[in-house]
Amino acid sequence: MVFNIDRWYKQKSQGDIIYKYRGTVSQKQIITALKTIEESLNIADESNKIRRKVFSVFVESIQNLFHHVENPPKNSEIELEDNFAIIILIREKNQHYRISTGNFIQIKKANSLKDRIDQVNSMDEEEVRLLYREILENEKISAKGGGGLGILDIARKTGKKLDYFLHPYDEEYVFFALDVFIS
Repeated sequence: MVFNIDRWYKQKSQGDIIYKYRGTVSQKQIITALKTIEESLNIADESNKIRRKVFSVFVESIQNLFHHVENPPKNSEIELEDNFAIIILIREKNQHYRISTGNFIQIKKANSLKDRIDQVNSMDEEEVRLLYREILENEKISAKGGGGLGILDIARKTGKKLDYFLHPYDEEYVFFALDVFIS
């Protein structure tokens, strides 16, 4: 079965939507998203702890998209803007939230991303915390502006495993989908 981005978007958008966006990831879009999220969490009268956690993980998720998004494949079936990505924030039940993100990445980069997430998922909370501190203390900053902290920081803040999938798209690209659960 061929991956269908519209079907994936529709399936991930089911529930109490706080924010959803699909299109070009830009500085302007990030500012708009953060204002919307902050207002929605204040209106929902969430506890400060949950509000901070959701906001913080959302910020990290959208920054990951901004810094690592690639231009989507060009084909005649679907027309997507440059720097195309998807981000959805859903309120589930009893202070449970899900952030779903998706973007295209080149297949040649997919294995290293998969390995990094698998590594983080194999660690317990203490190991994640220690690795995070080690990276910060060594000040190894990549060309993208981070030291590989994004995925690690999300796992650290949520205390949960990261749920991801690499959907084959064409000969050069996969659609990388990540679900982060916060409670």
